[in-house]
Amino acid sequence: MPLLLFCSTNIMAETQRALFASGCFWGTQYHFQRLPGVLCTRVGYTGGHTLHPTYHEVCTGTTGHAETVEVLFDPTKVSYDTLARLFFETHDPAQVDRQGPDIGNQYRSAIFYLDETQKVTAEKLIGILKAKGQPVATEITKATPFWPAEDYH
Repeated sequence: MPLLLFCSTNIMAETQRALFASGCFWGTQYHFQRLPGVLCTRVGYTGGHTLHPTYHEVCTGTTGHAETVEVLFDPTKVSYDTLARLFFETHDPAQVDRQGPDIGNQYRSAIFYLDETQKVTAEKLIGILKAKGQPVATEITKATPFWPAEDYH
């Protein structure tokens, strides 16, 4: 079901939501917030079992969370498929529990799907990469609650 979001641009828009993890959330957020049709992004944590995790807790590797970017987008201007393709283009989906110098389970490559359509799209794109001989370690996991990162983060 679409969300109604009042963005900082003071424009009401019908939106959809996506959750992507591909290493440090600042780098991931950078790419998504530049894409036309993306209305808002937030950094935080998902995929774990701890309620209201903090950055320091997530960094211990014991919460199960990944650093994640929540993307709110206008589906009339950008598709989920386009977002997912950008996700794969802006990190190395073959790396396990790391991206570049960032090492740990919290930096894993993951798509946290919110509905069956997102899941099918992610699986399709991974299938394309694998058919081209590219290794893919990206998890496709049903979304758990998204916890926004602390203000200082």
